[in-house]
Amino acid sequence: MSAPIQKKPNLVSVTSINADGSHYVIHPADVSGKFTSARRLFGYLLICVYVLLPWIPINGAPALFLDVENRRFHVMGITLVTQDLWVMFFGITGLGFSLFFLTSLLGRVWCGWACPYTVFLEHVFRRIERFIDGDSIKRKALQNATWGRQKLIRAIIKQSFYIIAAGVIAHVFMSYFVSLPRLYQYVKEGPMMHATVFTFVFVLTGILWFCFSMFREQFCILMCPYGRLQSALTDDDTMIIGYDQKRGEPRGAAGKVTGDCIDCKRCINVCPTGIDIRNGLQLECIGCAACVDACDAIMDKVGRPRGLVRYDSLNGLEGKKRRFMRPRVKVYLVLAALGVAVMTLLAWRMAKPYYAEFTRISGPAFYVDAKTVRNMFSYRVMNKRNQDATFRVELIDAPAGYVLSGGDGEFKISAQNEVKRTAVIAVPHDAYAGTVKLKYRITGQPGDVTLEGEFSFMGPHPQAFQSQSTTEK
Repeated sequence: MSAPIQKKPNLVSVTSINADGSHYVIHPADVSGKFTSARRLFGYLLICVYVLLPWIPINGAPALFLDVENRRFHVMGITLVTQDLWVMFFGITGLGFSLFFLTSLLGRVWCGWACPYTVFLEHVFRRIERFIDGDSIKRKALQNATWGRQKLIRAIIKQSFYIIAAGVIAHVFMSYFVSLPRLYQYVKEGPMMHATVFTFVFVLTGILWFCFSMFREQFCILMCPYGRLQSALTDDDTMIIGYDQKRGEPRGAAGKVTGDCIDCKRCINVCPTGIDIRNGLQLECIGCAACVDACDAIMDKVGRPRGLVRYDSLNGLEGKKRRFMRPRVKVYLVLAALGVAVMTLLAWRMAKPYYAEFTRISGPAFYVDAKTVRNMFSYRVMNKRNQDATFRVELIDAPAGYVLSGGDGEFKISAQNEVKRTAVIAVPHDAYAGTVKLKYRITGQPGDVTLEGEFSFMGPHPQAFQSQSTTEK
């Protein structure tokens, strides 16, 4: 068995990549402390939210259900149809600038605390690895050991748990699109009867297994664009995790140097991306605070104050005053608030349980017979509720003589369904006065919800009928 080789972090190359381009496997040591406990609790809370959202019914639908097949999207009790999805532009914009605002204040706290990739990697897959292979020393020794019966058995057990975990995550993700009851029914009927759904689940399981078992921290370093944006979103007043160089240097064994850093390398050993935080702010740092808890524990043991590695800004680490609200922070905050406010307002207006649209049928704009001028329209009414509803269509405030036929009267629409009907609007020649704006009202029960709109009734110039009347006389 060869001794584990510890790669020394530097600012020239990424720690997880060897000089020949191969993957240097990082085995971070476990750590305990206030930040680690809070981060783990928050991570498990996020996992619970992810798993439970498809189970929680709101207004008869799961809390988050993206029903792509039927083009209905249920989000926290609000049902949006395809025509409503443009409001998500403002939602995505608001969330994006909210992330910019958070980053400008707290750095990459999203990456270390709330990113789904980090949450699953650190709180699921690394926990499985620690349970099966042991602590970082044992894992390094196992990695460098020659293949034998014990190593093979451990590898099979660990990879089996990885595949199971990845499969569960993939199935929960799919339930956001087909709902849990239908997914359960698909499972009972067998994958071959629903090849599209289970092909997606199978492929996603494979991708997750590869990322969490082998690719790991390299996804954050090499593929995630957010890490690249960090330098553009932060400044010297942004809260980061940093090393107090003035206090820590010169580093060395306790009692031999004046600095507080005893060069124990504990901060390196616990880092999930393998960096040395003492080298300053680096691309690989995800702000997880593992090094903060590790260093605080060492400071307690050697009787020195905590905070040698801590959450602070670059200005704070230099002993300068830190500004909280800066111009960029204010701009991000205003844009985030604007996006969220617009989305909330539009979603509230579109939260009605029914949807309707009134459109002119393609073809001639109008038809003229011996007695009337007619316009042909079609209307589509959608019932977003999970119960049957009754509807009535009528003209409102229309001039005398204008009559709706063909699409009038009451009709029923079953739950989560829609109907399309043709409407004919006619007016006698003697009541016709040219193009006019007409209004319609569609009333839905239960709820007495009214949907109103306006359209143009078109026809020939009124003088055509006057000339016809004179000729007949």
